[in-house]
Amino acid sequence: MKTSVAIIGAGPAGLTAAYLLSKNQVDVTVLEADPIYVGGIARTATYKGFDFDIGGHRFFSKSKAVEDLWTEILPNDMLLRPRSSRIFYRGKFFSYPLKPFEALMKLGVFQSILCVLSSFKARLFPVRKPRNFEDWVSNQFGKRLFNIFFKSYTEKVWGMSCKEISADWASQRIKGLSLGSAIKNALFPQRQPKDRTKVIKTLITSFRYPRKGPGMMWEACAEKTKALGGEIEMGCKVVGCDYDQARSTWSVRYKDRQGNLQTLEVEHVISSAPMRELARGISPAISERAKQAADSLRYRDFLTVMLILKERNVFDDNWIYIHDPSVKVGRIQNFRSWSPEMVPDPDKACYGLEYFCFEHDGLWDSKDEELIELAKRELIQIGLAKDGDVMDGCVVRQKKAYPVYDDNYACHVDTIREELESRYPNLHLVGRNGMHKYNNQDHAMMTAMLCVENILADTKLYDLWQVNQDAEYHETGAAAGNEAHGSALRLVPTRVVTTSPASEFAPEN
Repeated sequence: MKTSVAIIGAGPAGLTAAYLLSKNQVDVTVLEADPIYVGGIARTATYKGFDFDIGGHRFFSKSKAVEDLWTEILPNDMLLRPRSSRIFYRGKFFSYPLKPFEALMKLGVFQSILCVLSSFKARLFPVRKPRNFEDWVSNQFGKRLFNIFFKSYTEKVWGMSCKEISADWASQRIKGLSLGSAIKNALFPQRQPKDRTKVIKTLITSFRYPRKGPGMMWEACAEKTKALGGEIEMGCKVVGCDYDQARSTWSVRYKDRQGNLQTLEVEHVISSAPMRELARGISPAISERAKQAADSLRYRDFLTVMLILKERNVFDDNWIYIHDPSVKVGRIQNFRSWSPEMVPDPDKACYGLEYFCFEHDGLWDSKDEELIELAKRELIQIGLAKDGDVMDGCVVRQKKAYPVYDDNYACHVDTIREELESRYPNLHLVGRNGMHKYNNQDHAMMTAMLCVENILADTKLYDLWQVNQDAEYHETGAAAGNEAHGSALRLVPTRVVTTSPASEFAPEN
């Protein structure tokens, strides 16, 4: 029989899987709850001709396979854009990554000396086995720089103390960067190495970007999928997945645009839906222990206030991180710096002010008019606008934007994962929310790409959980040892060892 697959969610992971399966003539149906947009958080929203990026998406990956797929999907519409970010702290703007002499001038000589001494102290007396974000970052940069450049913003994003956030998240998001590497890069700028696997992502100087925002990539991917015979059903919310163990098939229940309950019979389900929601809707029901683990998973939501204002050429960064606790905004994007084509009027600027919150808290439930007024006030307070500059605006709310990496999330995810894998062999979890792993779209794509390989081979060639934050396949054993010594650097993952433990696979080209 011909394989059939249902994919929950039309974000980067879901659409990558749909496109690649359709290329291989597999029957695919994507069920997307949003009635208009594909791309999930990587979509491009539009207001009165102005395009804006929900969350900000740099198209850069250490994986050649991912970069090649972006080129295949959108071959003629990718711009090469300069990377520029700054930090706003105590009324001053600091380049990010930090430039030592600039920081010296703006922090003052005395404060800068204390920061360097704090970093030396952290190197000499680090926290052994750091378990939380504060300890991990303090080990890398020193306690003083942690308090200045990490604490306020991170707690604003997550709504919790840095002592409650797992060290895992820090190690993923700031991998390879330390005070030493930041200073070295500022004093002795180097060309980007040709081997992208050696690039520290935090220090990249340029990236690719679609002319009309990230949604352009995923709209093109959706169209290519449909042209190959794949189906993408918009406005269809999945409410349950029923597994028939005897037939090893799935019945996916969903509500269509009109609210009517529909059922889709398939052999495989690929889910990029939030792990918590999937676990609640699966049948036969998971164990009570797994249910409790699922209910313990948390998500952080956010909203973007998009403002159209007079162009005064105040800043040309892609975004500015707001570390000032006197304002609620966490980050400000300048959409013209992502792509000039996103702002149709040269006399206008378009900024996106991001507010991190939990669904149904006071900020989330505020009226749009109140949020626009708040954004206006804070933009003026920070010094990026003047009275009368803002001409219009709108609000976009994004549910479950970030899986929360609290101290116990890993145990909960392992509990759910083990049960799903043992009881539902043709259920595949991919992407950020599907795997409850806060990573970028290239990581989400790589999990989908390897998932497709597993389905086509009708066996588990790859363990999707071994894809790391750089969209590379993490290996163990002798092969990994060779790679670490530079003799077997891989841009494409190797296969999971499925025979005897002593056997190995050669690197794929």
